[in-house]
Amino acid sequence: MRPALFTFDIFGTVVDWRAGLQGDVPELRDFDAVIDLQARLEREDPSRPYREIVARSLEAFGVAAARAREVGANVGRWPLFPDAREGMKRLQEIAPCVAMTNSDHAHGRQVQEQLGFELSGWLCAEETKVYKPDPAFWELVGRARAVAPGPRWWHVSAYADYDLEVASRLGLTTVFVERPHARKGEAAHSVKDLVELAERLNASC
Repeated sequence: MRPALFTFDIFGTVVDWRAGLQGDVPELRDFDAVIDLQARLEREDPSRPYREIVARSLEAFGVAAARAREVGANVGRWPLFPDAREGMKRLQEIAPCVAMTNSDHAHGRQVQEQLGFELSGWLCAEETKVYKPDPAFWELVGRARAVAPGPRWWHVSAYADYDLEVASRLGLTTVFVERPHARKGEAAHSVKDLVELAERLNASC
């Protein structure tokens, strides 16, 4: 079924957040421990913007407060995956591409500056006051885009725990992207990158 809407996890699926964090804070060795702490902080206070979540998680691992705040403010400048620019551009020719992300509006401007074009929307936790994997995030996105959950809404992510499990329960078509850092789970489709997803869809139509 041809998509009517794509929503995307951004950090870890479009942006290489592990490479970005390791570049900014090379002394950190346990990336999973950092993002697991971020998940706990998000659950504790969904109203807190992501830049502060990042800063607090880094401070907990010994990063100085000023440096942690600078990293948190600039996560949208972390490197894109090599396929992201071409893949997103080609997918946006098929259906609207909307970021659905645990991040801030400022990070959206940074990411889209790197892409070289604007996405169809950037819906983030700073606006919704909800962090994934809370199903309320999907409900808010559906209302904002006037799209009901169902198989024509495709959700794309490298993370089952944050994204794919909930999206599948809501009846969306799920796409797992095989990134170097990922948390795999069941999905309707699995692709090595976003260019492959665009090529598959174009070949099937």
